[in-house]
Amino acid sequence: MIDFRYHLVSIVAVFLALTVGIVLGTTMLQDPLLNALKTETAQLREQSEQLRTEKDLAEKLNAGDAQLIAAYADAMLDGRLNGLRVVVVESPGVDAASRDAVLDGIRRAGGTVGGRLLLTDRYLDPSESSFVDEVTDQLGAGLDLPQGNPYERAGAEIAQAVLAVDEDAPQGVARRAGDDFDGEAVLAGFTEAGLLTTQGRPASGADAALVLAPAEPFASADSQEGEAVTPPGNAVVLALARAFEQAGSGTVLAGSPAADGRTGVVRQARAEEARFSTVDTVDTQAGAVVAVLVLAMTEEGRDGHYGIGAGVDGFLPDPLPAVSEPSPEASPETSPSSRDDS
Repeated sequence: MIDFRYHLVSIVAVFLALTVGIVLGTTMLQDPLLNALKTETAQLREQSEQLRTEKDLAEKLNAGDAQLIAAYADAMLDGRLNGLRVVVVESPGVDAASRDAVLDGIRRAGGTVGGRLLLTDRYLDPSESSFVDEVTDQLGAGLDLPQGNPYERAGAEIAQAVLAVDEDAPQGVARRAGDDFDGEAVLAGFTEAGLLTTQGRPASGADAALVLAPAEPFASADSQEGEAVTPPGNAVVLALARAFEQAGSGTVLAGSPAADGRTGVVRQARAEEARFSTVDTVDTQAGAVVAVLVLAMTEEGRDGHYGIGAGVDGFLPDPLPAVSEPSPEASPETSPSSRDDS
């Protein structure tokens, strides 16, 4: 008959066997496991040091590129925009340093910045679209507006307010019906409504438009995990850029590489095969120069997409735009060497 002592001895024997097995197993595996971990750690440390070295080299190369651009920027830009009047449109969140670098490049290229339009958060708010449409109708005296959504109609009206009159504007574009249209009054109305603010004199008959994207993409609505949702602000900015292009002006949408990200406005413009030009490196010294060259290129009737994003036509236009003749109407008040209205 099996008694309690037999059960106790059996249980002790089982646990003793398990203990011996664990001790033998860990002893036999300890050295190979530690060696593998040491080898992997050494490899990771070597990769980290290599990446740090590559990062340092890239930073030195970028610094050298910036110095080279600074040394030759004047030679690259001189005369490319002689006599060209540019209006600058800014989205909320535009990087001030990038903007100022491009404005400086426009002046160095012989152009002038008549003024700047700053879109407000209210203008970009899709819940305010009915209000935008109402303001557009109230300020549209003397203008035949095209059909479209509120932002397409508002963009057409704003474009007419700031651009030089194009008597040969194609069908579907806002056209002035007489002498009653007052561009300055239109911009004042949009400003009073809290949809715009202005700097300088943007309603001074611009020849080209530079639209600046925000430094970071507009905020998106809530989305499913991993799913990119297009911010509503993109459609508003693109409607305005299209309105400038359709009105006959050379138009460039410029932003940083972030603007060519999944929800960036530059990425969306390229996906929609926009007929205006885009640049995605405006936050660098080289990119500021490229933005000015692309502006000059649009005056030759060319368009394209430039920078480092997927599917671009190149980092900069090739061939470069030609040097334009100085404007015979240049005066000390409008000369690029003097302070413009921006």
